[in-house]
Amino acid sequence: MKKILFLSFLLFAGTIFADDAKNEWHNTTLSDATIEKIQAAKYEYKKCVGNEMQKLAYQQQDFRNATDAIMKQCEPVLTKMREVYTDAEVPGVIADRHLKQMRLQTTREALQGMMFSEAARKAGNKPQ
Repeated sequence: MKKILFLSFLLFAGTIFADDAKNEWHNTTLSDATIEKIQAAKYEYKKCVGNEMQKLAYQQQDFRNATDAIMKQCEPVLTKMREVYTDAEVPGVIADRHLKQMRLQTTREALQGMMFSEAARKAGNKPQ
């Protein structure tokens, strides 16, 4: 009885964790031109974030709010990258996953940079 119950549980668990076939990307490759376009869009996104971080208006704000504003300001650049993915017929789920990963990584880097910048300003403004 325990064996039957265990086997039925395994079968049920297997169907729950099975991948959705329509969201899976099966053995397709991106052309070199598409990869170059994606890398160029990624460079533009990081360049946008870097340029925004250097603006004086963001230096005066709290680093969390400034980072949020910077990310929102550079969001349209990511839509260009998503267009490259859709032109290459990459499923939306996979494209969104990559964009989310890049957005999170860049946000962490920007937040760290803003925190360092604020700490350096506070350290330089200490009365001696």
